[in-house]
Amino acid sequence: MWWRRFPLGALWTNGYLVSDGAGHGFFVDPGGDPAEVCGALAPSDGVKISLERVLLTHGHADHIQGVDLLWECTGASVRISREDASMLDCPEKNLSSHMGTPFYCRAPRELFCPGEVFAVGTMEVKVIATPGHTPGSCCFLVRDGEEEILFSGDTLFARSVGRCDLPGGDGEALDRSLGLLALLPDTLRVFPGHGPGTTIGEERAQNPFWPR
Repeated sequence: MWWRRFPLGALWTNGYLVSDGAGHGFFVDPGGDPAEVCGALAPSDGVKISLERVLLTHGHADHIQGVDLLWECTGASVRISREDASMLDCPEKNLSSHMGTPFYCRAPRELFCPGEVFAVGTMEVKVIATPGHTPGSCCFLVRDGEEEILFSGDTLFARSVGRCDLPGGDGEALDRSLGLLALLPDTLRVFPGHGPGTTIGEERAQNPFWPR
């Protein structure tokens, strides 16, 4: 499994291009102009990547502003949770209107089911529903052979968690979601929506918001 981080948009949201190494790939959270991402799909010194899916951890503007351009570039299906799907269509709900740049997505989308597992090439992607930051926030647990990583969106950061004081946020729900992540192994690498990567073990030991 191969992946590359792309800081995108005004808030430098972490977007991730992930491939099984044999040409099948997906992208997590295109938060801004994906021109560099599209260029990376056909590297001069590697395997061309066919982008099959765009996966959204939640519907806030800083995670979706590149959706339409990436869809137009690749034709990849766009997937989001049912609870956050309406945020793609409403600048008030996705908070872009509050940022002074009202925005909505034209791309067609498909809906996740909590606990759903699907394949992209040899990779297995499991959707973990982790509401709290938004009603439909999700994490993606990705396995390819013996390798496993987690894309945590704005649910879990290195030494912090996503804020829950925005519209649709719920602190108690976020606590329950962290309880689900606490069941994962300490060695699991975590790639958040903002900031550096971490592991479950590091967060268990050092994150002040971690369930005790």
